[in-house]
Amino acid sequence: MTVDGIVATLRAAGCVFAEEEAAVLRSVASGAGLDALVAARAAGAPLEHLVGWVEFAGLRVAVGPGVFVPRRRTELLVDQVVAAAPAVVVELFCGAAAVAAAVAAALPSAEVHAADVSPEALVHARRNLRADRVHGGDLDAGLPPDLRGRVDVLVANAPYVPTGAIATMPPEARDHEPRAALDGGADGLDHHRRLAARAPLWLRPSGLLVVETSRGQAAGTAAAMLGFATTVVRDEDRDATAVVGRLTAGASPPPRSST
Repeated sequence: MTVDGIVATLRAAGCVFAEEEAAVLRSVASGAGLDALVAARAAGAPLEHLVGWVEFAGLRVAVGPGVFVPRRRTELLVDQVVAAAPAVVVELFCGAAAVAAAVAAALPSAEVHAADVSPEALVHARRNLRADRVHGGDLDAGLPPDLRGRVDVLVANAPYVPTGAIATMPPEARDHEPRAALDGGADGLDHHRRLAARAPLWLRPSGLLVVETSRGQAAGTAAAMLGFATTVVRDEDRDATAVVGRLTAGASPPPRSST
């Protein structure tokens, strides 16, 4: 298939950046292999799943089928973490650990951990971050106990799409990314409440909880952070929103027996 033919096929399938996607596909395959990739992309498969990586915060982050694809807007989380110059960082709901990998690249001396419950995501996370610092388990269940009380920044892009809104998402997300990586419950904030409840166990005094959210959900995310002084951060260029919470004096961690 010629370059023009690839572009035409992708454009007919609704790919907005058909020329750029054609160049990426041609960089990883040729001949029959390229034709197969073009057909799969035209059928709706995410480009990143097909080529095995996504550009994120200056890195090429490994991803694959069955794994949430990091979005450019999530780079706002990296900015917030790096600006805090932390010594110890934990990314929860890490997926492919894109945020953790970008923070580790920007702050080589930092101790950066990541955790997720998805076995498929963990395979890719261990390609993007030191394997011994990637942990399996729901929420914080897999984190090493020696992290308790000494984390400077806990960061997460937890699922925050309201259950009823998933059907309206683009097909490449709705049909190809795991529902568990998208569904945030009825109002989209179920996991934000869970994060806020567990974070004090791990954070040092005055530590930060940094959570991606949407413009419309930011107030709800902030309200979920009981025991935190919160700030909503907005990046219009990336259409990105995050809530940064600083643990306040006297905030009580949950009992250890609840893990």
